[in-house]
Parts: sequence; C-alpha cells; structure tokens
Amino acid sequence: MYTFLALAPILVVLVLLVVMRLPAKYSMSAAYLVTALLALFVWQASGAQVAAATVNGIIVALTLLFIVFAAILLLNTLKEGGAIVAIRKGFMDISPDRRVQAIIVAWLFCSMVEGSSGFGTPSAIGAPLLLALGFPAMASVMAVLIIQSTPVSFGAVGTPVLLGVWTGINDKQDITQAIAPLSPENYLLQITGDIGLIHALVGFLIPLILSAFLTRFFGEKRSFVEGLKVWPFAIFAGLSFTIPYFLVAKYLGPEFPSLVGGFISLMIVVPAAKRGFLMPKETFDFAPRAKWDKDWLGSLPEEKYDDTVAPKFSLMRAFSPYIIIIALLIITRTIAPLKAFLTGNLTTLEFTNLFGTTISSKVQLAYSPGSILIITSLLCILLFKMNGKAVKRSWSSSAKTMVAAAPALLFSVPMVQVFINSGSAAEVANSLPAMPILLAESAAGAFQNAWPLVSPWIGAMGAFIAGSNTVSNMMFSYFQWSTATQIGLDSNLAGQVVALQAVGGAAGNMISVHNVVAACAVVGLMDKEGYVIRKTLVAMTYYVIQAGLIGMGIIFGDIWWWILAVIWPLTFFGLMTLTDRKKVVS
Repeated sequence: MYTFLALAPILVVLVLLVVMRLPAKYSMSAAYLVTALLALFVWQASGAQVAAATVNGIIVALTLLFIVFAAILLLNTLKEGGAIVAIRKGFMDISPDRRVQAIIVAWLFCSMVEGSSGFGTPSAIGAPLLLALGFPAMASVMAVLIIQSTPVSFGAVGTPVLLGVWTGINDKQDITQAIAPLSPENYLLQITGDIGLIHALVGFLIPLILSAFLTRFFGEKRSFVEGLKVWPFAIFAGLSFTIPYFLVAKYLGPEFPSLVGGFISLMIVVPAAKRGFLMPKETFDFAPRAKWDKDWLGSLPEEKYDDTVAPKFSLMRAFSPYIIIIALLIITRTIAPLKAFLTGNLTTLEFTNLFGTTISSKVQLAYSPGSILIITSLLCILLFKMNGKAVKRSWSSSAKTMVAAAPALLFSVPMVQVFINSGSAAEVANSLPAMPILLAESAAGAFQNAWPLVSPWIGAMGAFIAGSNTVSNMMFSYFQWSTATQIGLDSNLAGQVVALQAVGGAAGNMISVHNVVAACAVVGLMDKEGYVIRKTLVAMTYYVIQAGLIGMGIIFGDIWWWILAVIWPLTFFGLMTLTDRKKVVS
C-alpha cells in the first residue's frame, strides 16, 4: 500500500501531463497538492518539514527562472543585433539538411556546453539556437532534451560523479572495507570508467534516434525511415563523440569527458560535413510554416530571414557570444580561486535550517550560468553596436516570456522538494523513508538477481523527480551499492551497479518535468510540456533498457545478455519503421 501511495505523485504527473496533456502549471499544482497531503498525513512529516521543502523549491525555481530569462535575453539580443542572420547562414553553409543541423547543434555543441556547465544550460542555449535556424519550437525542445543523456553524467565538469556518486560512496565503512586496499578516490575513478563505457555503448545511437524523431514528428512525410536514412553520418557523429568521451573518462577522470568529447567531435564532424562526407543523398527540410501543427509553435514572434541578403557580420563575429559563454563557463568552473570566490560567502545567499528543519537553501547567482548569459548579452551590445531601442526591446520581450513560464516552475520544483523530503521525523514510531527511497527499496525486493536490469530505471526515476542527475546519484548511489552486495556481487561488480545508476540518472533528464518546463520556456512553448515528454519518454525508454541489458552482460558475463543488447536497438528501430504507416501521435 505504501509503495502505491509513494508512486501516486508520479502517476498524477504522468496521467495529467503526459496522457491528458494538461499544461504543466495545472498538472504540477495537482501533483504538489497530492504530494504534500501524502507527506503530512501518511508519511507523518511535520508541517514545518513540508513548508521548508516548499520554500526551498520556490527558491530553486526562481534561480531556474533567472537562467530562463538570461537564455531568452541572449537569443533576443542576437536577433536585435543582427547576428542570427550570420549564424543561420553559417549552419546552412555546413548543410541545409535539418537532420545534420540538429545533430551538430544539439548532439555536438550542446554536449560541449553540458560538459562545461550542466544544470539545464544546453537547453537554454541550444533550443533558441535551433529555433533561430528555422526549427519548430517543439522540435527544438525535443532535440536538446534527447541529447540530455550521454553527456549528462560528466556535465558541469563532472559534478554528477564528483558530488553525486562521491556523496554516496565516501565515508561509508562497509564500502571502505569491501574495496580495501583500494582507496575511495581510486574506486570512484574505476566507477567513472564504467560509466563512460556504458554510456558510449548506449549513446552512440542517440544522433540517429534524434534524426528519426525529427522526421517522424515534424517532417512532412511523418516518417521514421526518412530520419534513419542519415545513419552513416549519425553513427559517425555518435562515435566521434563517444570514443574520446570514453577514453577521457577511463584514463583522466570525470571532469572533462563531455567537454573534450564535444570539442573533438565538433572539430571532426563539422569539416567532414562541409566536405559532404557521409552526407545523405536527399536533403530533409520542414514543410512550409503554414502547414505546421499549431502545437509546434511557441509564443515568440516569427522571424523571417532572406538568405539572399548578406549578413552584417562575419560568422566568427556573430558566433563569438557562444565562444565567450563556453570560455567563461570553463574559466569559472576550473580555476579554483575564482570558483571559490563565486561560490563563497560573499557571493552566496544562504537560508539555513528553514523553519527549524535540516532543510537549507542557497542562491549563488554569481556562479549561475544565467549570470554568464547576461554578461555575454551585455557584451553583445558593444560587439554588434546595438542602439538603445533594440536593447530595450530585447530585455522587455525576455521578461514577458520569463513571467509566462513562472507558474509551471513555481509548482513543479516545490513538488519535487516535498517528494524528496517526505520522510517522517526519526522520533515518529514506525517512521517511513522518504517516498523515492521507499520506491527504490520496493523495486529491489521485487527484482532481486535481475537488479542490474532495473538499476538504471531507479536512476532515471530519481532524475525525473529531482530534475538532476547529481541529486539522483546522491539519493541512490549508496542504496544501489548496498542492494548489489546483498544479491551477492563483489565490490567491483557493485561499482558497475553504481555506474548503471549514474547512466540511468543521466537518461532521466530527458523527461525531468522542470527540465522540460525550462526548455519549453526559452522558446516560448507554453502549456505543451506533456506533448514533449510523450516523445522524449520513448527515447529514454530505449536508453535505460539498453543500459540494463549491457549491465547484465558485463556483470554476469552471460552471452545471451549481450545478444539481447544487440537485438534491442534493432528491435527499437524496427518498431519505429513499422509505425510509419500509422497516424502520428502528437
């Protein structure tokens, strides 16, 4: 009974948001109410605990809205300054094929952004860029969310591993004894290599899935096959990222796999694409805008571009804001004294022990990606010699879009925080663990020796709830390790299970509600979050099933699991093609 009740908030979200496709502001307000009532009256959490979790959620939501505003501001500044015309022409010169453009922008460029920053920044940058290139708003959001998988485990210079997994395995006496004489630091490096390997074996097909989804849901022919025709280039782009990504993870650690993988793959794939290497014979483009489904469109005004008119600026000058962003992200996250200052007491607003509970919250606006986006937008005024009226229009329009996005985030994030902090106080008799922990324990009891198959789903559930791979890893890494040892796995194989947790946690970002809400907000796609999740949920399902099959093969060494790991992607793509003759579901 308690397991079903713990599942209720997730079911409310899935039914209202995904099945009924209600706007997130209504779905998440209902989910928040259900979660709060369960926490108070079933889990016996105190009113102060629920209030503190709610306030913490509101603070987190406001910091996300700051990033949303900054991302939209950058897009509007580039439009008003005239730089978007040059950027658009630059990508058209690489290839006019929308499948190729999506792979380069979403998979390669956004993976590099993820490696440097994380925390939703790739969506905040990539979705508006695709929109400016002429993609439908919903296609832009779908593309950047699908790639929120492989690079995420090593996003923000390795934070999901360095903070998330490390919190789970450090200072745990049973782990220290089991891995001796190996140190916890070296054990973390071993897990890092395992994470990189599993991601590489699963993720190299993500560009192909992205291309197939693009043509099926947004192409005039509504065809998966049309997207699969780009398979040589898509797999080339996938391997160009995942091979260096894995090697860096295995031999150098968790800080730079996504950043280095993204940079190397851009250096390889973009020149190859310009030379026509492995390019599809037929060019794919969207139908004329007049034929687009109204659900694809955001609230941002339509921009019309005449590609016969020469841009005001060179491509390098027009693209320089993105170079500035990457440079500032790397500098602020890798130079230790600067990072310490930006995250220190002088630049941090902290709310400790809210309402007398152990829940605390802090705001680090100086370290936020939003601050870097705003600084870059201000520099653009000088770079593109913008006048006062253009600057005013960009700021005013950005503020209006942020306000429209606020209700959904102001309900979704508090719901998540109440869910995570729903455990009753220790002094309450027969106290229950917090809802996500109870769900994980129930799954472990049900699946026993098939646990590696289920482990990625737990990671994905954590990310879906929390909106963060880091938080998912913090919640479940030690639980995953303990479950693995209880079914008889040694410490090395238990580390593989922790790696599966991290991989699943990364995949869960594709459907995380507040990631989806924030990504929709930056392109003005209000009240269509459920439509997006219906698509990204399919991609996430491929990812966690494949990770589980590979995990079973690695851990138990049974050839049949490896055969299934080969069959599953073929089945997944085969099922895609079989649905081509059926009416597409929005």
